[in-house]
Amino acid sequence: MTEFNPYNTLVRPLLTERSTILKEKFNQYVFEVVPSASKPEIKKAVEQLFKVKVEKVRTMNVLGQDKRMGRSVGKRPDWKKSIVKLAEGQKIDLVEQAG
Repeated sequence: MTEFNPYNTLVRPLLTERSTILKEKFNQYVFEVVPSASKPEIKKAVEQLFKVKVEKVRTMNVLGQDKRMGRSVGKRPDWKKSIVKLAEGQKIDLVEQAG
């Protein structure tokens, strides 16, 4: 069995208008994760990487959109999104402020 690596679970944080509202109002952070990741794996990865206490993890599979280029039709890949709720008083600084 291989050792757990949190970088193999989380792909990237999603910084959108909706994720910013979730962060400010409910202390929830949104990440794109590997499609095979489970909720306990996501919780463990966030806790290890950011040194915070995770209360709850919600996940959803996002279907890729169909895209057209002239007559041909292509499809974007499906991906998985995770919303992580942190314990009271915890926070993650996703945007490093440039000097």
